[in-house]
Amino acid sequence: MVVTAQASGSSPMNLDHVLVSREADFVTITMNRPQRRNALSLSHLRDLITAFDAAGESDASGIILAGSGPVFSAGHDFADVAEADEAAVRTLLDACLQLMELIESVPQPVVARVHALATAAGCQLVAACDLAVAADSAGFAAPGGKGGWFCHTPMVAIARNIGRKRAAELAYTGDTITAAQALEWGLLNRVVPAGDLDGAVADLLSRATRGSRASKALGKRTLNRQLSLPQAEAYRLATEVMAASSQTVAAREGMSAFLGKRRPEWSD
Repeated sequence: MVVTAQASGSSPMNLDHVLVSREADFVTITMNRPQRRNALSLSHLRDLITAFDAAGESDASGIILAGSGPVFSAGHDFADVAEADEAAVRTLLDACLQLMELIESVPQPVVARVHALATAAGCQLVAACDLAVAADSAGFAAPGGKGGWFCHTPMVAIARNIGRKRAAELAYTGDTITAAQALEWGLLNRVVPAGDLDGAVADLLSRATRGSRASKALGKRTLNRQLSLPQAEAYRLATEVMAASSQTVAAREGMSAFLGKRRPEWSD
């Protein structure tokens, strides 16, 4: 099905595998290949890249990544890989990397709305999002460890969420963990009953998008940069950014409002 979508500040998009909608300040990007368990084919990845590019350039304050059908995402589509040569597989993986880096680089907070199973690169998508809320019936796995194609690239993002020992367990066993385990391990922010999922996503994203949008975008960019640095370098980066950003209109308004005991008025 081809869906034409347009968010404020973006151009119309003709997408085969993705639905895009907007409600107030939030854009929802929904993977829409339920018949293929939202597997990440090359064309699906390119649709997601197009959708995130447009959402990132829009005036939306937050982005929700969701999936339709019985599975959030089953990861890479083996139909694309089984008979492909190395160059074709590399093209697929490069598109996946582009999407993961784009989710990190768009200025808005991105929350994964995980209603069901997320495996391999589907689990990587959850890990790449800034925030994640799951239904208590959802599951998470990196199943390559019990097969013949190890989940090398998914584990880059997953391991940075859950740490080395838990990443090793998830990757080597290939076992599916519950939403409760994923919450305990640090892959998720919230787990709620399925009927409460939309409300929990909206609540978290509403709280995560308060304040100046420009300040939030700088905060996201700097947080992601400093997390990859040794502590001393991270402090130097954060100090420079915090000193410079103290001179911005948003910072001055926030401090003035606090001192004046009034509500701030954001220009962005």
